[in-house]
Amino acid sequence: MKSPLLTLPGAVPAEGVDEGVAAHYGDLFREQRTLAGGAGFVDLSHRGVVAVTGEDRLSWLHLLLTQHVSDLPVGEATEALILSAHGHVEHALYLVDDGSTVWAHVEPGTQEALLAYLESMKFFYRVETADRTADFAVVHLPAGSIAEVPDGVVVRETAYGRDLFLPRAELEPYAEKAGPAAGLLAYEALRVEQYRPRLGFETDHRTIPHELGWIGSAVHLQKGCYRGQETVARVQNLGKPPRRLVFLHLDGSEVRLPPAGTEIRLATEGPDGRKIGFITTSARHHELGPVALALVKRNVPVDAPLMAGDTAAAQEVVVEP
Repeated sequence: MKSPLLTLPGAVPAEGVDEGVAAHYGDLFREQRTLAGGAGFVDLSHRGVVAVTGEDRLSWLHLLLTQHVSDLPVGEATEALILSAHGHVEHALYLVDDGSTVWAHVEPGTQEALLAYLESMKFFYRVETADRTADFAVVHLPAGSIAEVPDGVVVRETAYGRDLFLPRAELEPYAEKAGPAAGLLAYEALRVEQYRPRLGFETDHRTIPHELGWIGSAVHLQKGCYRGQETVARVQNLGKPPRRLVFLHLDGSEVRLPPAGTEIRLATEGPDGRKIGFITTSARHHELGPVALALVKRNVPVDAPLMAGDTAAAQEVVVEP
């Protein structure tokens, strides 16, 4: 869906999976500083919105998700994954229950496949699922924001800010009151700084939750069975994941930011060295300079200097080896 906020002054459209909203509004670093200071908002109206209703909604979702949600308090935000039978990450859901409906926002374009899976698992449970993307737009308010939330709007409040499930018809009038607008590039730079993985960016077809630090935040280790649970338990109790998420400080003298997919090697092995990982998301941060998230092999020394393509990189541990 193309956001009406692309008509705001300076709006430059995002590309790829984030097409439909603004990448920025003319000043990336100003937009980042605004968000970091607890002001402004981010238009996330391209994200999918899924609703689950019915008296069995929480107990039913509890059987399917990696998170403990059977007793999820009204208004408490959580996140959860859906795994394949082999424990690989297939979906990431950002949830809140308003007392009658579980609302979730998901990656753009993934809601159709998610709903198909949920529908196939309904059986005799008293639940209904619906794609509400056409009716509701997700708007993000940063941590510390004092922006007013309209009456009746469902809110997910987290340590990183508030996600509003705003009726899509109210998006433009709300933007006039909640400004200034910040684009996806500013939001993504802060996400990278906060080590927060994103489905389809930090994940690939073989990602397991342990690699990205999702144990605890999105995966509950003391709940009952769900698809892929055997892999989660086996890795948690008997082994280590093959890869780990790292945060990279990139050489700021380079003009070009190495894009996602850039191969990572040990600096000591030079440009012909073996590939030990790859960049998943790179960004220009208003204080830290060029930074990135990357997946590297678990046994890469935590103090080893790295090269991302031709760019020198120093790592910070996100997931312990």
